[in-house]
Amino acid sequence: MKKILLLTTLSSFLLAGCYSSKINMSMGNMRLITSSANPQDVMDFATNTCRNDFYEGASFLSKAGTEYRFKCVKPQENETLIPIPGTTIEQNTKAAAK
Repeated sequence: MKKILLLTTLSSFLLAGCYSSKINMSMGNMRLITSSANPQDVMDFATNTCRNDFYEGASFLSKAGTEYRFKCVKPQENETLIPIPGTTIEQNTKAAAK
């Protein structure tokens, strides 16, 4: 029992030490994300968040400290998806399969 409790406590501390990403603001198609993760993980998080909200993906707008601003883009808006400089936008496997 002590081993299980120790492992549970230890694993929770390890997970708490990992980076975190959270959405601070979501208004219309704009997203304000605060994250201590590396830029590629933030870009992936933003893209997945926008796709979950029925958009094509996230287009990077600006960064201030640990706050990233994104605009979610719909396919019919004819806007290009702009990644964070030095990162890439993952390809949507659903769109490639169609």
